[in-house]
Amino acid sequence: MDATDKRLIDVMRQNARISMSALSRVMGLSRSTVQDRLGKLETSGVIAGYTVRLGSDYAGREVRAQVMLKIMPRAQDEVVAFCKRHTAITRLYTISGEFDLIASLRAESTAALDKALDEIGRIKGVERTQTSVVLSTKFERAS
Repeated sequence: MDATDKRLIDVMRQNARISMSALSRVMGLSRSTVQDRLGKLETSGVIAGYTVRLGSDYAGREVRAQVMLKIMPRAQDEVVAFCKRHTAITRLYTISGEFDLIASLRAESTAALDKALDEIGRIKGVERTQTSVVLSTKFERAS
């Protein structure tokens, strides 16, 4: 991946719906060159897909939280499998320190978040959780 590919990804992060002709103008490249580069980035797995980024009005109505999980040894596979199935859990990371995993949750209401947290707490192998509710987003970069 060269500097042009990195710039192309940066432009796409700002607006993945930009038209091919507008993208080629911004990049200063021909449309076919931009299409070829995007195709190669997709084929190689650098670009894995395109997604919807919710507007702040809609996203602001959701309740979000970060949940750290301490799990028993050898329970990680079962916990990860549960988290993959649970629609309120949007991301799951392994972390270092006192806790083993951190999950990002999104729910329509505090009641829905509470239900999801209860379900996580009941997973076989989860010893302890610590939850932080997200109050506001100061900024967010597209990944």
